[in-house]
Amino acid sequence: MYHVTPLRKPRFLVKRKVNRLVTLRKLMLNSKRLTPLYESLASYFLKHSRGSTVFAKTSPVHLISLRTMAKSKFEYVRNFEVDDTCLRNWWIVVRLDGRNFHKFAEQHSFTKPNDERALNLMTRCAQAVMEELEDIVIAYGQSDEYSFVFQKKSNWFKRRASKFMTHVASQFASSYVFYWKDYFQDQTLLYPPGFDGRVILYPSNQNLRDYLSWRQADCHINNLFNTVFWNLVQKGGLTTSQAEEKLRGTLSGDKNEILFSEFNINYNNEPLIHRKGTALVWKKIDEITMKTIKLTNEEKEKEILVTRTRKKVTPLHCDLIGEEFWEEHSEILEDDS
Repeated sequence: MYHVTPLRKPRFLVKRKVNRLVTLRKLMLNSKRLTPLYESLASYFLKHSRGSTVFAKTSPVHLISLRTMAKSKFEYVRNFEVDDTCLRNWWIVVRLDGRNFHKFAEQHSFTKPNDERALNLMTRCAQAVMEELEDIVIAYGQSDEYSFVFQKKSNWFKRRASKFMTHVASQFASSYVFYWKDYFQDQTLLYPPGFDGRVILYPSNQNLRDYLSWRQADCHINNLFNTVFWNLVQKGGLTTSQAEEKLRGTLSGDKNEILFSEFNINYNNEPLIHRKGTALVWKKIDEITMKTIKLTNEEKEKEILVTRTRKKVTPLHCDLIGEEFWEEHSEILEDDS
């Protein structure tokens, strides 16, 4: 004959320990499959938890059904989802571009060739993204675009590309609407802006540096053209078509010569934010605040100055192509090995 050991009452189902019942509920809801063990526990729960104030209005059968619903016959549609996991130990870059921003700028009366309000608003939105997603180590922006670089070893959202892109785009776009009034007090936002995004992977530090150098070179090329173009239109009296025709086929030296000879403008003296764009990095800063303390053995209070060090997203308008920036901010790049 077999000796059958009687089942003991599980400790986490003792009625006097209500938190144990909560543990069971979580166990049942979070389990990926409702195994016979959980079914047995649920039956036991039905028998012994009656009268419990915690579950007086919650049926254990209902708790089970909540889990089994996810295992319906329709669940096969999940097989259509594409695996978009980014390669490990590669730099993840999310670049956003304003959708149809030429029209947006015209309808909101942006100053040409550069609107300081619009540029500062873009930077404020990028700061909001970095403050929300701390795995971003550097961001770079110019005109209506911004690139965000995530840590090489980031495991945020299991490195799913769709999560990176949608979180960055939604946070940026909502921030653009939220902070609009801070920069355009006299201009009503006529309609919400749109931003498209893409995710790019770079295997090495040099690839990442070349990407940021490419975007900064693009900033210089575009800004030089726009500066000459709008001076020809606004000060030179040309139509947009005439200005475009005059600049067709010109090189950087030609554009610089037009600016200097016709408008007495030295392009090298233009603001760095226009020529170099904006880089956002994390920097440690010291903040001085007032703190109230109680004096020993006395009821009186005293205010003292306290210095606290914290990391803050800081905008820089500098060259990213040379070595100086990367030597000064060596913490950004990670070991390639």
